[in-house]
Amino acid sequence: MAPAAELTVGQVAARSGVAVSALHFYEARGLIRSHRTSGNQRRYGRDVLRRVAIIKIAQEVGISLAEIATALQSLPEGRTPTRDDWSLLSTAWRDGLDRKIGQLKKLRDGLTDCIGCGCMSIDKCPLRNKDDRLARQGTGARRLVLPSLGSRREGT
Repeated sequence: MAPAAELTVGQVAARSGVAVSALHFYEARGLIRSHRTSGNQRRYGRDVLRRVAIIKIAQEVGISLAEIATALQSLPEGRTPTRDDWSLLSTAWRDGLDRKIGQLKKLRDGLTDCIGCGCMSIDKCPLRNKDDRLARQGTGARRLVLPSLGSRREGT
C-alpha cells in the first residue's frame, strides 16, 4: 500500500517529534505550509517532514527562525528538499556558525580565567559587564528618576 500523499498535523507531529503547537507556530511564521480540507483540517505534503527536520537541526545549532525562514524560501515549494538543497543551506550558514563557535570558545576561555581572577565583581568583570560606566556610581537603578517618589517621602 502506498503512503498517503498528505499528512494530518497529528501525523506530522508524530513522525517529526515536534509538538502540534510548534507546527502551527512554524506555519504562522511561514516556515512550512499546509492547505485546508473542506472540513477545515490542515493537510501537509510529505515534503514538510524534511523541512521540519531542517528547522530542528538548524535551531539546535543556534540558527534563528528568521534565518531559517529566509533559507527555506530559497527551496522549491512542494518538493522534498534534496541533498543538494541541504548543501546550499548548510554552506550559507557555515560562516555564521564559525563566527559563533569562535565567540563561544572565547567566552569559555574567559570563564576559565574568571575562576582564578578573583574579581567576582559585576562592576569589574570584563566578561559580565564590559564598559559599564554606571557601575562607578554604585549599585541599583541609576537611570530611573522618579521625582514624585522624593516628594512623597518628604511629605510622610
